[in-house]
Amino acid sequence: MQVMKFLALKEQKMLKRLLPYLTLFSSLSTLLCCALPALLVSLGLGASLASFLGNYPQLIWVSEHKTFVFSFAGIMLAVTAFSRWKWKDLSCPIDPELAKACKRTRKISAAIFYGSLVVYAIGVFFAYVAPEIL
Repeated sequence: MQVMKFLALKEQKMLKRLLPYLTLFSSLSTLLCCALPALLVSLGLGASLASFLGNYPQLIWVSEHKTFVFSFAGIMLAVTAFSRWKWKDLSCPIDPELAKACKRTRKISAAIFYGSLVVYAIGVFFAYVAPEIL
């Protein structure tokens, strides 16, 4: 029984560390799909965008499937938000060095999560709101 508890705790810690990075990765893909091209074109750098896509044609797939990309990123943000809420009351270890590392990791995780939210919001704006306004 203790082994199962340990495995569950170990998996929770791994998931807690991995989720913010997965969220950041998925949010950055929304920038590549929509915000970056809109920014380059609005700055008059359409030729740079064409050159960039010529060198990295795989990014066209991201733009073509933006609904999937945004859905996946939104789900990742929701899962991360839920896990942050669920684990907010977990205490850090008593050992001062481990407690310091725990607090630092929580701050980094929070920064990555909130940065991902901002990146996602920018991507949503350029993908769905800006085309309707302009």
